[in-house]
Amino acid sequence: MRKVLKDKKTLAKCHIYQMLRSAAKERHISFHTPGHKIGKWDITELAFSDNLSSPRGCIARAQADIAQILGAKSAFIVTDGSTIGVLSMLFTAKALGVQRLAVGENSHKSVWNGCAVAGISPVVVTGQNAKGIPLPITMESLQDVEADAVFITSPDYYGNVPDLAAIRAYCDTHGKLLLIDGAHGGHLHFDKKLYAGAYADMWVDGVHKSLPAFTQGAVVCARTEKTAAALAKSVDVFRTTSPSYPIMASVEYAVKYPRNEWLETQAQRWKSTQARIVGGEDWTKIGVLFGKNAFAAHERLQKEGVYAEFCDGNVLSFYLSPATEQKDFLRLQKRIKKLLEEYPYIPVEDAPTPLFSRKTGKKAWVDIEKSVGQVCAENCGLFPPCTPLLRVGEVITEEKIRLLQAADNVYGVRENQISVFNDTDEE
Repeated sequence: MRKVLKDKKTLAKCHIYQMLRSAAKERHISFHTPGHKIGKWDITELAFSDNLSSPRGCIARAQADIAQILGAKSAFIVTDGSTIGVLSMLFTAKALGVQRLAVGENSHKSVWNGCAVAGISPVVVTGQNAKGIPLPITMESLQDVEADAVFITSPDYYGNVPDLAAIRAYCDTHGKLLLIDGAHGGHLHFDKKLYAGAYADMWVDGVHKSLPAFTQGAVVCARTEKTAAALAKSVDVFRTTSPSYPIMASVEYAVKYPRNEWLETQAQRWKSTQARIVGGEDWTKIGVLFGKNAFAAHERLQKEGVYAEFCDGNVLSFYLSPATEQKDFLRLQKRIKKLLEEYPYIPVEDAPTPLFSRKTGKKAWVDIEKSVGQVCAENCGLFPPCTPLLRVGEVITEEKIRLLQAADNVYGVRENQISVFNDTDEE
């Protein structure tokens, strides 16, 4: 673990890591899970290791520390990724009486799935676009929405942060819960003006996405005693009963990891001087506009062993973190400078307003090439960022099929087929 969790000063303050470190020094013959029987760092609930489902020892202390750092009444470590945090928040919202939820159209697939599981009706709030980049929802878009609560993504996958203070004031005025998917903003707890936890009633930090934690490490938090009590019950429903101790240790480590002010300053300065670099207020998001050349630039980098976070067919996005080394950041600057010279920006066609036809009926899987003009019957999109490119009920266009075919990874597509409503065929 020390190969990844490198900061000694931070590790000295981490309860779960110190428990594992001490246990690894003792004689240990494993007749318990997991099946690899190593019995050192990757262990199960033992007399000394505490229990995430009912913590009283090192895990309880870790969660208390995390809550204090993030400004929460309670913080719950999850080892199943931000998705479990999102599902837990929505389940809690339902328990607190939410029937209709204002949801930004750029929400992660887990939000749409969570609404279906919890029995909540999502009311889609449409954002705007600039150069083909989705923008956060605005106060104007919320004014006429009939919903019991508001669910927003902040920051979004391009680094944009909505007017959190205004949305918080709106929710206070109208008595609405505010839920925030902050999966890509765990590092922002250093800056309370941008941090989801400074405004939300419940929020999730996908710690592993922007802080030095192992994949699937996340935290879901609640602001008040009432929401914390309800969230604890929901987390217990969705969270695994076999959590990874290395992941838990890395979550605590990541939340306690020091701020990298040098990198923050340098990244924002660089972004401000490059016309084709976008990324909003979040310093960790470096989005480079290539337009129709985006996939070609992406492929070039991958051949050189350089991997971006995602390519959406317009923007090639790179994610930094406080753990990004200075030498790697400087290399990225040089590589992007060269790419900008090699691949000019060719604007993509303005995306027309999605046309929605219907959301019910018999379904059929058809070849993706033959789906244009038909009505999408299952959300699908690029993976990442895992936001719907096509939503259920939307008429399928040639441009969106082009993106689905060009991307390295997608969801909602199987064996080059897409689900459509087709009353003439059996489901």
